[in-house]
Amino acid sequence: MDRLPEQLDFNLLKVFEAIYTEQSISRAGEVLHVTPSAVSHALKRLRERMGEPLFERRGQQMVPTPSCQRMAPQLLATLAQLRQLLQSWGKFEPVSAEQHFQLGISEALESLLLPQVCDVLQQHAPHCRLTSRRFSRDQMERLLVHRQLDLIIDIQALTPSGIAHHPLMDDQLVVASNDQLEQLNLKQYQQAKHIEVSSRPSGRVLEEYALDKRGLSRQVAVRCQSYQSALALAAQSELLVTLPSSIALAHNCDDMQIWPLPFTTSHISIHLYWHQSRENDPALQWLIGQLNQVFAVETAQATDVSL
Repeated sequence: MDRLPEQLDFNLLKVFEAIYTEQSISRAGEVLHVTPSAVSHALKRLRERMGEPLFERRGQQMVPTPSCQRMAPQLLATLAQLRQLLQSWGKFEPVSAEQHFQLGISEALESLLLPQVCDVLQQHAPHCRLTSRRFSRDQMERLLVHRQLDLIIDIQALTPSGIAHHPLMDDQLVVASNDQLEQLNLKQYQQAKHIEVSSRPSGRVLEEYALDKRGLSRQVAVRCQSYQSALALAAQSELLVTLPSSIALAHNCDDMQIWPLPFTTSHISIHLYWHQSRENDPALQWLIGQLNQVFAVETAQATDVSL
């Protein structure tokens, strides 16, 4: 054990972290972007260095041994501190940086945000890259911990203790219809047929929470994957689509009517999420600042939507 510090390398510790968190060789490989056989080989080396099996296979899971379970929290905390030290090493210079930022965001918000973010990067960080992709909310912590995503933008939600977040903007729900509708009251809203939007094949959508709070219901005729498709369909039919005002603003709705929601409801709060271990990462903090500026502009514009 006296030779352990000089024998262990950082990559083996990353493998340990991934297996411990994922409890799976294959998922650890996905996180580390290596093959499962490479993870197994690294685990074998780690076991030899530690003189301890560390994990036991139970079905498809890799379960920590009692000694591993006892020592892992301290080891992972030390690893997080080391990452923070490396992140704060040196100054982030946007003009010359070649950073690749990974942003988790829904398709609906992407159409609102991405053009402005790309414009900011082109002006201030021309050598940086941005990848925007969908994510599953139940995987938020795992994606941020393993840096598969740097940041996530989503509606306000309960988060694990290791996830930091703050509000970016408040939004409100509106209703889009074809340009033939002359008025929209609560009775008309409930009697009409609606389009709901979700990338998931089933499950509750955003406006249903507002309806449930008021004990209201509606008739859903179509469920589709994007607001762009929903608005195109509503423009050519008598169907209604309920959506955030900022998304209505981002799409061309000149040939449609945009109505206030015919019942009172609280605002929608959109938040920015990142892992607390990245608090001292200068590149990430710079990006957070840029997103704050973009959303400040979007919030101001959304309040000017003509209802």
